[in-house]
Amino acid sequence: MAEYVSNKDFFAAIVERKALMKIADEEGNDVPQISNYLGECILKIANNLANKGNFNGYSFKDEMICDGIENCIKYFDKFNPEKSSNPFSYYTQIIYFAYLRRIAKEKQQYQLKHKIIQSVGNIVYELQEHDDDIEFVNSYREFLAEYSEAVLPSIIRKVKVPKVIVPTCQTLDVIST
Repeated sequence: MAEYVSNKDFFAAIVERKALMKIADEEGNDVPQISNYLGECILKIANNLANKGNFNGYSFKDEMICDGIENCIKYFDKFNPEKSSNPFSYYTQIIYFAYLRRIAKEKQQYQLKHKIIQSVGNIVYELQEHDDDIEFVNSYREFLAEYSEAVLPSIIRKVKVPKVIVPTCQTLDVIST
């Protein structure tokens, strides 16, 4: 098995699948299953893109790969060989944007987890005997309070909207005098 995908062979296999789909449609049969070769091509693209520097080092790399493969299978038949002869770039873009969506989801979950931890406060249900006379300090919460804004990506940060002062009868009286 080659280490990467040959665009010519990949394109030929897709054209062959399109012909099989046309025959199945004319005969009234179900859509044929994606061949093993096409599945291997998608898997290779997803694995090698995940090892690229942009996506390397995430703890949820397996979920990224699964999302990319799922999106490729979902939109597999949308590729039109009449418009393009480069299926490699088409499926690479599908996987790339699936990775970006997974990263955004994981960062939102990360932020939510830390907000929950911060909101709990210093509620301690059980202290040991030697902890009674010492003030409890949650160093993790302090760390989050200090560094949480610096760690957040710009995608997740909410834009602060300035408050609009709605004039009332009292404020109009003050303004007119």
